This record gives sequence, structure tokens and C-alpha cells, in this order.
Amino acid sequence: MAKKIKNPYKPWRRYRGRENTCTTLRKVFDYATTTYSKRVAYQFVDGGQKYTYAEFRTKVEQLSMRMTRFGIKHGDRVAILSQNMPNWVVAYFSATAFGRIAVPILPGCSETELTNILAHSESKVLFISKSLMSKLSEECKKNLTLIIDIETFEFLKKDKNDFKCNGWVKDPNPDDLACIIYTSGTTGRAKGVMLSHRNLSSNLAAAFKAQPAFPKDRFLSILPAAHAYEMSVSTIYSFYAGATCYTLQKTPTPSILIDAMKKVKPTIVCAVPLIIEKVVKNNVWPTIQKSRVLSWADKHIPHILHRFIGQKLVNTFGGKLKFFGVGGAKLDTSVEAFLKSCHFPYAVGYGLTETAPLVCNLMVNKPKRIGSIGVPSYKVEIRLDNVNPQTGEGEIVCRGDNVMLGYYKDPERTLQVLDDEGWFHTNDIATVDENGYYYIKGRLNTTILGPSGENIYPEEIEQVINDIDGVLESLVIERDGKLVALVKFDDNVLNWNQSNEDKWFEELEARKKAVLEWVNKTVGKNSKIGEVDAMKEPFEKTATSKIRRFLYKDSRGDEPKKPEDSNK
Repeated sequence: MAKKIKNPYKPWRRYRGRENTCTTLRKVFDYATTTYSKRVAYQFVDGGQKYTYAEFRTKVEQLSMRMTRFGIKHGDRVAILSQNMPNWVVAYFSATAFGRIAVPILPGCSETELTNILAHSESKVLFISKSLMSKLSEECKKNLTLIIDIETFEFLKKDKNDFKCNGWVKDPNPDDLACIIYTSGTTGRAKGVMLSHRNLSSNLAAAFKAQPAFPKDRFLSILPAAHAYEMSVSTIYSFYAGATCYTLQKTPTPSILIDAMKKVKPTIVCAVPLIIEKVVKNNVWPTIQKSRVLSWADKHIPHILHRFIGQKLVNTFGGKLKFFGVGGAKLDTSVEAFLKSCHFPYAVGYGLTETAPLVCNLMVNKPKRIGSIGVPSYKVEIRLDNVNPQTGEGEIVCRGDNVMLGYYKDPERTLQVLDDEGWFHTNDIATVDENGYYYIKGRLNTTILGPSGENIYPEEIEQVINDIDGVLESLVIERDGKLVALVKFDDNVLNWNQSNEDKWFEELEARKKAVLEWVNKTVGKNSKIGEVDAMKEPFEKTATSKIRRFLYKDSRGDEPKKPEDSNK
């Protein structure tokens, strides 16, 4: 008789009905604001904007009514360009809960990107921070019906001729479009991902099954709310759970984050790998290496030491942390192994904007496999396509209520990723073990074809390089038939010294040689690199700290050159 496998997604009885009733953001809005009316929904860490669920409902309804009077109706696009704040969520629900379509825009976008997004989406309303008004061209201002200061909800532009009182709205259906998220990803061409109410509400149910959250929980919002990961798994999920979500008023530098953690004592935090990697590599490991006692304990009784460090890490993050979600990019396997040995409450997730975003996840209290993205999320089907029989590698394809409607005004690219049976082709290459845990190897569009026709995944080589002391980040490209590593060294260990250029260049060459030798000793023969180029400036990245690879396709590094070299 086959052994019965325990369902890891067994729902909590008290909340069993919520999944079936909260099928649109309007229903999520009604459920949360009535069930948790007296609790605090959103607030700044250091005071300022603050809403109870009842106050949040009142403000959203008032704002929606004001837009209605200016003819902003069901199906109209409402863009949001702002840093994280409670009013960002007010603006979002004033659109989505009434059948309008939200267009969240990352605050780091350029003027050109903003202009293109507003034009392509045909947005009629723009909520914007005054600090970002300089990005808004005069042409965009003319084409918008309303421009609203998101910090005060003052109408910066309103035409009396537009005061029509005819902006009819209605409760959205599950398959109605809720928002369009524009992403340039790492390929350069922006895509407008159309997410329905069903997409987003199914993601909320999947998030609850992966890591249950309740009214007593405290979320700390770190990433841009305009990004699918932060928006769905943190900003809206906290609302769905009746919890309180705190947002920062300043750029989340390490010192500001630590200070905020002490004040908020969050129970749930969603972050990108870079945050926890910096803490471990820049603070924890150097402390162990410098201390004779800790260094000895790390070699002889590592389990006891790591449990102690794990508790210290939790205390650094406020002392009440029960879930530290990591997503948006791959977590360094050496850091993950250390976190696992410390019993730190981390969990890895995998997803894409096109899947709202959850596809796979690990859970805090379940067994973890180092380097794995976990098992399929709740009610998400996954398989590998075009599997290589020798390596077991294939493309991840998934299907479920989380899969997008398509790319806005782009049927050609939609057909490239969505097949007739509803399977979404992720472009990610992975393997799967006998227990159903998936492991990403690389991206189809970054895979390099070796001289013998073998697949080379640059991400795997980069992982080896990034583990070397003194290396901050790296990128492996193909140039003239050989693999080249672009490496950004830590400025603290490699400072440009104009007073002694020769010595600096000697040190640089020594470090490049060390990288080359270590990598070629570590990787297989097909993945050996032929050259190392140093980068003077950090790589340009997306909102989730992924390097924009397309910008460096033909790069030759930007390190200073010796005078004699520049004259060659």
C-alpha cells in the first residue's frame, strides 16, 4: 500500500472560506475592511500616514468618488508613480476595487520609460510624488485627465470641462483586468503584463498556504510596491490577512533597515537575496573569522555556534521574525547553507510578474534543499518541457489561475509564451529531484552554446565567482568564442590609488588572475573562462537586483587603463 503523503497546504479551518469568497480585489477590500475595521492596516515606521481598516475604506471610497466625478470609469487606466507609502495602497484600491485598472510604475524609471508607459497604457490618471514630477513631460501632462499628489491627494491637474459626473463603476469580475505591470526585465523591451483579479486573488491564497499570516502579524515593506513580488506577497497579502504593514520613509540602507526592524519588530519580511547576503558576508562571517573563540567553535562545534548566531540574526531583525521570504533572484548557496544551519526562518520562493508572481516556494517549517526553489505553489501545475535525457534539464512551464491574461497590446509576444492549453513558458531551465523539488540552472536566452554543442549556464559560473572573497558581483558573457567574466571587486579591498598606480594595477592583476585560476579549477572543462575584466562601476540592475544582462552583451569592462595601454 502506497504511503499517504501529508498535504503541506492543509488550510487553517478558521480561514477556509476566505479563499472561495475573496475572488476579486473588490471582495478582498470588502472582507478586510469589515472584518478588521478597528485594526491598523498601513502606517509609516516613523509616524505620519496611518490608516485603520475602516479609515482606509473611507479614504478609498472618497477618492474613487472624486475620480468618478471627472469621468474616470470602469476600465480606465490609473497610473501610480511613487515611493512606498500607505497612500500608494489607497491609490491602488481606488482603482482596482471599482473596476478601473491600476498601472504601477517603479519610482526608479527614467523620463523616457515613464512617457512610454503612460502612452502605451493610455492612462487617464496619474498619482505621483512631487519629488518625481520632474520625470513627467509636458506632453504627458496634456494627455492626462487628472494628476494627483499621492501624498496629499490634492488634484494638481483638473480641467473644469472634465467635471462630467459620468464615471460609472461596477464591481469587477474575477476575469476582469486588475492591473498592468510594465517590466523591462533583463532583455530591454518593456512588456505590459496583464494581471486579472483571479490572478491576484489566487496568489493571495497560495501565499497563505505557503506561509499563513494573521491579524497579529507585522509586515515590513522594503521593496518597491510597484513590483509584482512586493505588491502581491507583502503589500496586498498583509491586507488580506488583516495584519499591519509598515513602510519606510527613507531609502532602505542597512542602518535604516536595522533601526526600522528594532522599532517594528516585524514577524514577516519579504526581501531580495542581496539584503541577507550582505548581512551574512559583510557582518556575520567577518566577525567569526576575526574572533579566535568563534573561529575555533565554527570548526569544532559549528551546530551549537550556528544556532546561537541564528538567534542573534533574528534579534537583529527585531526578535520576532517568523518568516524571511527571499525571492526575485537566486540566493547564494553558501549563504543559504549557513542560514539553514543557523535555523534562521528563511524561505525561498520563485515566480515571475507573468504569474502574479508565485510559481514555487519552500516553507519555513518544512525540509529545505540547498539551491532549490521549492515545490509547486498551491494549485499551480508545473512540468519540464523539452527535457535533455542526459542532464534532466528542461524548461519550466506552469499553468493555473495565477497565469497572466497576456501582454498588453502585444499578441505576438503573448503567443510566444502562452500555448493553447494555457501553459506559460517561463524561459527558465531547471531540473527536478525525486521529491518534487525544482532547481533552476539558468535562462534559455542567456544559455551559451559551447564549442561541442553543450549548454553552458553563465549563472552557475557567476555563483562560483561571487563566492570568492573581495568579489561583489559578476557577469559571464561570450566574446570572440571564449567565456569572459566581468567582475566588480569590493572597493574596500581594491581602492583606486592615483599616488601609487603601479601598485594598484599589480594588485588588480593579481586578483583577476586569482579569480581566473579558482574558477577554472572549480568548474567543468566546458565552463572554463578565458579572461577576467574588472568593472569600475556597479552593474545596472532591475528592481529585484537582477543585472540587466543585455546592457553588457559586448562589454569589455570599465577598469582604469595604464597610460601605456591606452596608447596602444
